[in-house]
Amino acid sequence: MNFLLGVFAFGIVYTYLGIPTKTDKVFVVEVGVDTPAEVAGIKVESEIKKITFEKKEVPFIGVDGFIKQVEPLKGKEIELTLADKKGQETTVKIVPRLSPPEGQGALGVALSNIEMKMYPIWQRPFRGMVVGVTEAWAWGKEIATNLGTLLWGIITGKGVPKDVAGPIGIYQVSKQVYKIGWVAVLQFMAILSVNLAILNIMPFPALDGGRLFFLGVEMIIGKKLKNKVEGYVHTTGMVFLLGLMVLITVRDVIKLIRP
Repeated sequence: MNFLLGVFAFGIVYTYLGIPTKTDKVFVVEVGVDTPAEVAGIKVESEIKKITFEKKEVPFIGVDGFIKQVEPLKGKEIELTLADKKGQETTVKIVPRLSPPEGQGALGVALSNIEMKMYPIWQRPFRGMVVGVTEAWAWGKEIATNLGTLLWGIITGKGVPKDVAGPIGIYQVSKQVYKIGWVAVLQFMAILSVNLAILNIMPFPALDGGRLFFLGVEMIIGKKLKNKVEGYVHTTGMVFLLGLMVLITVRDVIKLIRP
């Protein structure tokens, strides 16, 4: 039910924002600081419509085509025609860098071919749910991987990763999310719901997944295990989980005192 709640919440978000759809368009999703793009005044969410060099249009299709066409124009002044969300077009002059810093491109932007497409209103909830399943599944895989890293760090003595938060840390994050708006709150709720689903289904004592594990063992061996044995195992798991929660909570409190 936690997983389904996450899917449902993601579905509402995408019904409102639009359905992520792959296109041949080129959108700017990030502009680096002190980059040619920032100097030229390129804004996030702009669509790059046209490249012009020496008064001749340079054709391109998609993000890969755009990058391929800009490559030989490094160090030369070009013109980019941009369109905002309302379709209003502007033209900027920019010189792609010959030797950009590591991790940055010639222009200093992050590009995407994903458009938030506003399908007819009766289609969006269904399409949103489909995207919600994909989104929840992707978050689920990432959360499961992070939980594995967490447990491995505890077993090997490396400790709990710094980015792991407890109830207090989650509350602090939720306050920041609340300031952004209801869409961000709904996304955050969806991620937390998927997180709970993955955590609870893990075959760890005291969790639902641990109880399912014992049921599976009983099914394989063909007889019921002693209640005392299962009780001791679940109690040990609960003590471990509570101790871990206390440890993380203490660390969250220390972060509040010493930011």
